[in-house]
Formats: sequence, structure tokens, C-alpha cells
Amino acid sequence: MSGAGKSTVLDALEDLGWDCVENLPALMLKDYVEQGRGGGRKVPIAVGMDVRSRGFDPAALPSILRSIDNVSPEIFYLDCSGAELIRRYDETRRRHPLAPDRPAEDGIARERAFTAPLRNAADSILDTTDLTPVELRDELRRRFGGDADQPVLTIASFGFARGVSRTADLVFDLRFIANPHWVDELRPLTGEHPDVRAFIEKDEAWAPAMDRIEALLIDWIPRYWAAGKSYVTVAFG
Repeated sequence: MSGAGKSTVLDALEDLGWDCVENLPALMLKDYVEQGRGGGRKVPIAVGMDVRSRGFDPAALPSILRSIDNVSPEIFYLDCSGAELIRRYDETRRRHPLAPDRPAEDGIARERAFTAPLRNAADSILDTTDLTPVELRDELRRRFGGDADQPVLTIASFGFARGVSRTADLVFDLRFIANPHWVDELRPLTGEHPDVRAFIEKDEAWAPAMDRIEALLIDWIPRYWAAGKSYVTVAFG
């Protein structure tokens, strides 16, 4: 259904590593899928269609999908209540594609009847009436995330003299630890050098601080991912 969240779905799948295209002409579907598998590529493909797509025929589309060799097609139908669709069209001030000069409810009724064969043939149906965009993305991540949905954790360091890291989600101020910069023979070295590490580990505050920070991160980082963050940066100053 137009307005049910097709663009949000395609954006979410693209973030999960899918090859996505919106409003592809129906006659190009088979060629697009076959070309997308060229060179041994195994990236999943998502094609978003609605009544605006050229040549879109809900009754014929399932047979087109079945005619593509060596793929496992799935029809994922997005539905939404009429009242909520009307609210969304009012909010965005967009016109329904099947009712450019009539009330949106007329176009919604026509589209629901027109796409009924596709809904009946669908492998899965998702009603987005009560879903926010974030909740819709979470549902897609659960359904289609697989191994591609791997969040990225970045550990960074910075010096406060040059300003606090602007990209960090969590910042830890470690200026209470003995600073090897003030030891002449250690100043040219980096934190990866064993002499620098040995110097810092002698500080009585180091081990307890690291234990507490580690426990905090083990608890918090999965919560960030559960909330839908794909990237989490932890910075130590």
C-alpha cells in the first residue's frame, strides 16, 4: 500500500547490506535480478514496487518472480489501516497516486482492491499501522538482518588539549592516571609500547578503573545495539 513504509523498508534493508531499488519497471525485474547475481555475487536483492511502478500488475507479478531461475523469491507485502494512511497523507500533504484529484480515501480503497491478488499471494504481510519508523527498522532487522547485521564498535583515544572527541558516544576522562608524556624516555613512544604500558599499569588507580569501565561497557554496549544503533564509539581522553 502506498504510504505503508516502502521507502523506510528499502533504506533499512540497504543498511543491512541488501541491493535495493525502488519503483523498478516490472518488465525489468527479471533482468535486474539476473544481472545482480553476475560474477558470483550473493548479495540479497530487494525490489520495492507499488501502483506507481511502470507495468505494475499485482496478478502477474508472482508468475514473473517464479520465472527467474535459481532464486528464492519472497513477496513481502506492506499493509496499513485506511485511517492511518489518510493521516499520513494529510501530514505530508502528498496526493495518493490513484486519487490525484479526489480524497485520499478513494485512492486507498482503489489500491487495496487492485493489490488484493498480490496480498493473497504474499509470503509474509507486515501491518505498519502502529509502527514508528524505528520500530519498523527493528522488525526488519529481526526478520532479515542475519549475519550482515553486525554493529560496529570503535575504540578511540584523544587528547583533551585538542578538544573532546565529537564522534564519541561514550567518553572517559583518564587524566587522573599517571601520564607517560611527562617521562622523557617515554614521550616519543605510543601507548602500544610495552614500556608505556608497564608505566601506566604501575598506577594504583589503573586496574580498578579499567575493571569498572569494562563492566560498564559490557552492560551498556548491547543496550545501544538493542536500541538500533549500528555504530558505537568509545573514546578515552
